[in-house]
Amino acid sequence: MTDPQNMPEEFLQYIWQNKLFATNQLQTVEGDRLEIIDQGRKNTDSGPDFFNARIKLDDTIWVGNIEIHKSASDWQKHEHTNDKAYDNVILHVVETADTSVTRTNGELIPTLILHYPEQLKHNYQNLINAQTWIACENQFHKVDPIMLQLGFNRLMIERLETKTQAIVEQLEQNNNNWEETFFQILARMFGFKVNAVPFELLAKSLTVQTLLKHKNSLFQLEALLFGNSGLLNQQLLGDDYFIRLREEYSFLYKKYKLKGIEGHLWKFMRLRPPNFPTIRISQLAALIYQTEGLFSKILEIESTDELKQLFKVKASEYWDTHYNFNKASKNTKPKELGDTAAQILIINVIVPFLFVYGEKQNKHHLKNRALEFLENLPAESNSIISNWSDLGIQARSAFDSQALLQLKNYYCESKKCLNCQLGVKLVSSV
Repeated sequence: MTDPQNMPEEFLQYIWQNKLFATNQLQTVEGDRLEIIDQGRKNTDSGPDFFNARIKLDDTIWVGNIEIHKSASDWQKHEHTNDKAYDNVILHVVETADTSVTRTNGELIPTLILHYPEQLKHNYQNLINAQTWIACENQFHKVDPIMLQLGFNRLMIERLETKTQAIVEQLEQNNNNWEETFFQILARMFGFKVNAVPFELLAKSLTVQTLLKHKNSLFQLEALLFGNSGLLNQQLLGDDYFIRLREEYSFLYKKYKLKGIEGHLWKFMRLRPPNFPTIRISQLAALIYQTEGLFSKILEIESTDELKQLFKVKASEYWDTHYNFNKASKNTKPKELGDTAAQILIINVIVPFLFVYGEKQNKHHLKNRALEFLENLPAESNSIISNWSDLGIQARSAFDSQALLQLKNYYCESKKCLNCQLGVKLVSSV
């Protein structure tokens, strides 16, 4: 629970940034007349809270930075007194002035006690202390749905930037090898959260070049993938397919001096059998086998229908009657990658990868195409999107559902209400 007598600094920064404090007849603690000409630009990095502010003290205009604290003594607690990065602070804004503060040369820094409407504090506390699905759930009826829709673009770009940053980092690790990076990102997503890490490790244990040398043989691709996955490190008798895979992998292992991962990394528990890693590995092998130049193909495709068709791959025939090695299943049917899985791959792999590639290669049509893919895909179906629907917000496409996921996961979960347009509107209402 937020203590009403101890408001966080971010709340005071919000009050300052939006000029929601009393501005008439301002006076510093030291007795100087004060006018706020420009409260400055908020700093999101280290250093003073606001840059390039302009104030007037008595008859003198000052240009510099603003630092905000709950108590003036926080200046010493945060060790600003001996930090030259704070020498350009022209005003110290506080809720409680319990001491005076100075620059590194001993000069006194003017202090302002921030006075603001009590209702703003009450509004903020109501949000932060709420125990509902989202902090503003009980006040959500006050939100204009049109305003929320207008914010979808910013939210979607934020979410996309988070995903693309991970791609950029992996691209740097791979010395800007697009093929390797794409394969690793794609393989990771084939793990669908539960087996994402072992799938990524598997992809990193085999180069794309090695796989492409055996592209014309689905069996050899499976031998490479299953062998390096560690899932062939068992002693199974009576399973011809398993034994043949082991024999083939033994040859390839020596030929390429391979080093696989540990089989115990894979998770089967609490997974529906169609999502078992054995099925997904075979489907990944089928995708490589069926697609000529996978990465190049992705760059050429212009419609979501083509992408869905690309991902219509099924595990090899053995898996029609199995979910695991040496265990025949009563449920005999082809194990095809479903539409939902294909959509997940498009949203989480193809879209951000196209966006990054378009940005790096200065091919803006690819960035636009990535966003068009999202607009042309149906909204995702999950509990978060369902809850938004209950609040009257309908996701019309994957673009909208991704924006709503960003809103919930980044803002609502951590109650960053003061960074959210909706929260700001609710807190500001008097």
